[in-house]
Amino acid sequence: MMDFGIAPRAQEYLDNVKKFMKEEIFPIEDAYFKELRSLENKWVVLPVIKELKAKAKAAGLWNMFLPMPEYGPGLTNAEYALIAEETGKSFIAPEIFNCNAPDTGNMEVLAHYGSQAQKDEWLTKLLAGEVRSAFCMTEPDVASSDATNIAATAMIEGDEVVLNGRKWWSTGIGHPDCQVIIFMGLTDPSAHRHRQHSMVLVPKNTPGVKVERMLPVFGDLDEPYGHGEVSFTNVRLPKSAIIAGPGRGFEIAQGRLGPGRIHHCMRAIGAAERALALMIKRAVSREAFGKPIIKLGGNQDIIANARMSIEQARLLTLKAAWMLDTKGIAAAMSEVSQIKVVAPNMLQTIVDQAIQMHGGAGMSDDFPLTQLYAYARCLRLADGPDEVHRHLIAKFELARYLPKKVPA
Repeated sequence: MMDFGIAPRAQEYLDNVKKFMKEEIFPIEDAYFKELRSLENKWVVLPVIKELKAKAKAAGLWNMFLPMPEYGPGLTNAEYALIAEETGKSFIAPEIFNCNAPDTGNMEVLAHYGSQAQKDEWLTKLLAGEVRSAFCMTEPDVASSDATNIAATAMIEGDEVVLNGRKWWSTGIGHPDCQVIIFMGLTDPSAHRHRQHSMVLVPKNTPGVKVERMLPVFGDLDEPYGHGEVSFTNVRLPKSAIIAGPGRGFEIAQGRLGPGRIHHCMRAIGAAERALALMIKRAVSREAFGKPIIKLGGNQDIIANARMSIEQARLLTLKAAWMLDTKGIAAAMSEVSQIKVVAPNMLQTIVDQAIQMHGGAGMSDDFPLTQLYAYARCLRLADGPDEVHRHLIAKFELARYLPKKVPA
């Protein structure tokens, strides 16, 4: 039986996160973004972020995403999901709690698959918030929605692994503290299609690694994190840099994406709650044609539908998290794909309606709605496009009725 209740200890973490955000994060957001936008070089960590990270760490609100007690509070995926929803209400909160992507996924990879030496060198620093990381998987020249298409190479030559290729949409590569990259490349083209690739730990300053450019999203470079195009030219590393051994890349990628998708979707739900709150505040405070905007057209229906959509997405995401906790990723694959379609689309719809209800102000930087819209639209591609997830959902559904005739 599914139970979405959380233990008193987890509830205390959730309450403390809410309190910290209310007292420490929300009050400084506007000033933070105003200061960042005023800088000629925006690829910096402002002092207020460092101060808040220190406060969060001192309060024990740190690394809450890892279910393993040796690395953090040891919350379940379902318990952390509610915290992720809260942090999704702010663009800066995830880093302040050391719970931001792609570092969360990279830390999970190292915790589950990394050697002791890899953990000692990089996981320890990431857990401490001393460094940031990037994940280089997607490529500009192939349809990377099919991970087996990945063409960049990680070839073994004696005691070394040699990397060549070009990656893009490498989130976090522009952060001034980004020091390590997880690279996925082709190692053995003759192996089974799911055993051909490897993941390799690459210090960012390794010779042959070059950030070619930062990629704008709807005209915004998303400083100081950013999404970069990165080239790897004869990058030589010891064979020990391969995570879990050659040919394990696809396996690691699948394991990495389960909890990460829970985090993404719950943050999207938190973002939707913020957009809905802004929409309601605007609708009841502005008048047009002699009436509050809320009483014009179908705006009350829009508010009601938004509430129902958020609740539905939350329940589905909590179910997926519960299944991950109790049955594992293999049993939860359909549900994880379902939330990856449902939550970003829900957020995109609600933000679009909020923009419309704000009129011209909704398209300005006076409100966070344009940022939220870009975030929602990107999520429909990040960790796999909607179409890939729908295909997988349909495949599992058809297997229930046509076990011998399931489409590839």
